[in-house]
Amino acid sequence: MSEPQSSGAATEAVPERGDHSMTAVPNQRATAVRSSDAGQAAQEDLRALFGQSIAVFASLVGPTHVVEAANPAFFAAIGSERARTGITVAELLPELAGQGFLDLLDEVYRTGEPYTGRDARIVLGVGPHAREAFFDFTYEPRRDADGTVTGIRVIGVEITQVKHAQRLMAEHRALLEQIARQAPLTEVLDGMARCIEDLAPEQVLVSVLLADEDGRHLRHGAAPSLPEFYNQAIDGIATGEGVGSCGTAAYRREPVIVTDIDTHPFWTDFRDLAGRAGLAACWSMPILARDGGLLGTFAMYHRTPRVPQDTDLALARVFADTAALAIERHHVEQAKTAAEARARAAHEELARAVRAERQLRAEAEQRATAAAELTERMRNAAAAQAARPHPEHCQLGGVQGCSAPARIKIADSWGDSAWGCDTHVEEAILNVRSVFIANEELGGLAAYVNR
Repeated sequence: MSEPQSSGAATEAVPERGDHSMTAVPNQRATAVRSSDAGQAAQEDLRALFGQSIAVFASLVGPTHVVEAANPAFFAAIGSERARTGITVAELLPELAGQGFLDLLDEVYRTGEPYTGRDARIVLGVGPHAREAFFDFTYEPRRDADGTVTGIRVIGVEITQVKHAQRLMAEHRALLEQIARQAPLTEVLDGMARCIEDLAPEQVLVSVLLADEDGRHLRHGAAPSLPEFYNQAIDGIATGEGVGSCGTAAYRREPVIVTDIDTHPFWTDFRDLAGRAGLAACWSMPILARDGGLLGTFAMYHRTPRVPQDTDLALARVFADTAALAIERHHVEQAKTAAEARARAAHEELARAVRAERQLRAEAEQRATAAAELTERMRNAAAAQAARPHPEHCQLGGVQGCSAPARIKIADSWGDSAWGCDTHVEEAILNVRSVFIANEELGGLAAYVNR
């Protein structure tokens, strides 16, 4: 089935480095482009996706609707291999049976009343070649000189690309709304992959890989239709020249188009894996940040060898840019969350330090208070003892008494004091806790040591 004509800018094909097969790499835009260039490229992508609609025309004759004549656009729409006249519409397009279009032709021929259809869905072709198409069309009766209906003119405009573009814009808007409300990145990427798989005109399997912080490895991001064993196998692959389509695209910072995995040297190490997954082609595009940094890769896999069309590349670029927006937003949120966590940790550490400082200060104040109280008790005890008369004999001899002269006064922190001889004072100091010499005349302990 031929594709509707597109006004998208043509893509220059050049051989890949180290490759002389049918594979080609599209002409690349520079990583860092001026905003005007980026805007122009985006407009070209939209034109490629919307395309141009061509009017179709066919002239049918008789009650069986024999195709008398038709323009090239009509045959392009139904498939150029079926470009024949002189047979009925039912013979030319047997797949129309059961879709209502043949019944409408019969009614217009019978009643002579024209019929206009809008956004009419039709399936053209059968089996793997079948495609969904949409048309605005008119069935207009043809009449002879007597006014008798002799046939029908079919005039229509295929609006398939317009319908697809409307769906694309709606899906794209939904993705942007998800990003704006800060939906989880995995949810956004998974939804984007499924959206592209639904919008693509032919079966495609989408994969998004995310770059590590060092940009040297790619991690699984989203691939809802690829086998799980395949996703696990490529999770963490290195970026580098010749490392499959995605590793090379990440390394080069430019798209890499491999149209036949079976023969391409980039897939030598992954060919068996791709074969088990039923993959035959892989087009990979780097996802780049606004500053040119690597965010990941966006890949479109196919079950059969396939060369991309302009619309394929435009679709990939549109969603690669959307993925970049989602990933950058995710990184910003991650950085914000990490900064908030660090701030909370610092605040908690500061609070712990303040609590510890307050506790130390309270303990210091308690010790100071206790020392002041002890000093005060000692001062009071010393004052009380100073007022007592100086005995003549030692008071430290115990029950046996001591007749030696009382030469030294000792005291304790509880306020008790006594006078004793040198021998008994020394014994008291060794055996009684908190005893000190309280004889001011002898100069305290220093005087006692130096006696």
